[in-house]
Amino acid sequence: MYAEERHQAIAGLMRERGRISVSELAERFGVTGETARRDLATLERAGLLRRVHGGAVATTALSMIEPGVAERDSTHAEEKGNIAKAAVALLPQAGGAVLLDAGTTTSRLASLMPADRELFVVTNSLGIAARLGGQAGVELRLLGGRVRGVTQACVGDETVRALEDLRLDVAILGTNGVSARHGFTTPDPDEAAVKRAMARSARQVVVLADSSKLGQEQLVRFASTDDVDTLVTDTDAGDDEIDALRRRGVDVVVA
Repeated sequence: MYAEERHQAIAGLMRERGRISVSELAERFGVTGETARRDLATLERAGLLRRVHGGAVATTALSMIEPGVAERDSTHAEEKGNIAKAAVALLPQAGGAVLLDAGTTTSRLASLMPADRELFVVTNSLGIAARLGGQAGVELRLLGGRVRGVTQACVGDETVRALEDLRLDVAILGTNGVSARHGFTTPDPDEAAVKRAMARSARQVVVLADSSKLGQEQLVRFASTDDVDTLVTDTDAGDDEIDALRRRGVDVVVA
């Protein structure tokens, strides 16, 4: 296949799916990773996509394609593990209350909950609840609501109402997009409503996001930079985006 034909095929995939990875392109077209990255660079200059860590996303419209839990859990796994380890230091002291949002990085944090203190943990994640249920030192509350299959998260009016009555020390949230200009975003309006209520329920708001999320804007904003105290990301995050977030008052921790 000639390069021009490959570029047309990649552009077609972007229109259909909204995102693609370098490894997938290399396998699909039988080229090296370096060639795949050059192809993406060419299409980016043409304005057909935006490169991100490990691949590219479409620029013609805000992406509404949301991968499932299993797919997301295997993506940037090492970076998510490092982020979760760094986030342990942001948990409240003994007797404190923490909210863990649904997400693959927050789930990793749940597996690292310290055994040396008692904590009240609130979550809307079925997976996190299953992981923490019965763990010594954890008093667990699972928020009710409709369960979204793609994220295994409880959402809806019932979930939002339950959060209105809570006042927590720390809310630790996941996100699909982080932008200094537009804030913190997610594709689904119901998830956004719950995340917004989570941010309002806590004295301190922490967001965990691997570097592929930085510079991305999804359909619905759930928090501005003014609403978030700390972002924990990984070492592949771009300096320009980190500096822009810090100028807006977000404390950025690079793990």
